[in-house]
Amino acid sequence: MLRYGDSEKRLNGGAAETTNNRMELTAAIEALNALREPCKVSLTTDSEYVRKGMTEWLAGWKQRGWKTAAKQPVKNADLWQALEAACARHQVQWHWVKGHSGHPENELADQLANEAIDALLAREE
Repeated sequence: MLRYGDSEKRLNGGAAETTNNRMELTAAIEALNALREPCKVSLTTDSEYVRKGMTEWLAGWKQRGWKTAAKQPVKNADLWQALEAACARHQVQWHWVKGHSGHPENELADQLANEAIDALLAREE
């Protein structure tokens, strides 16, 4: 969900044969890419994977040529690179909330994700 002042825009989507982590990354990428001009963004996620990836791990991965500290390839490197590019246009502050804890926007995001899953499954039938 994007919010600017009193305006809101709700986005959702899904993909078959993917992982939760890939969809969490894709959600952040699509939200940032939906912004028409550079902005100050407060991006809230219930994914520590996404938040820590961007705020703690990204610099090391890049320094090591997209390898982890254990010298393994970074999983989802394509999406991390796309998210980094999407962030480059904006001033992004990352915030984490516990999922399913009653945070109104997080609950709405969960509802939108479930609607996208339902739509995806209906197309597959």
